[in-house]
Amino acid sequence: MRTGNREVTLRFQGGLLGHWSVWTRGAVELLERLKLSVSAGAIPPEVLALDPSSPTATRVVFDVDHDFAGCIPGCHEILRRQGLMTSIECLDPHETLSPGQSAGIDRLYATYPELNDDAFVAANLERWRN
Repeated sequence: MRTGNREVTLRFQGGLLGHWSVWTRGAVELLERLKLSVSAGAIPPEVLALDPSSPTATRVVFDVDHDFAGCIPGCHEILRRQGLMTSIECLDPHETLSPGQSAGIDRLYATYPELNDDAFVAANLERWRN
């Protein structure tokens, strides 16, 4: 990137928060893909096309639209859907999903199926429970 009359290199520094909280395997795979792209010297178009998925996942799971009111329940909901939790219950009984948050999570699954690691969890769930 050029700023003024000097060349500046910008590096990706974060943005996987939504993934790291619940879809960890997918986040690790994405991070490795990004690191390989950077070390190769060029970011391929298919990696750049992933850009909207991470902020969208973070926005929905952490409930940004409602000032993070459903942040913990949003994480719990993903884990419940995977079978890792039996409910989304929180220590504060008033803390629950915000209006539309469950539908937003449904849209994440439909729009970005590559983000979730549900198949990985399902394949290991019994072993982890023992």
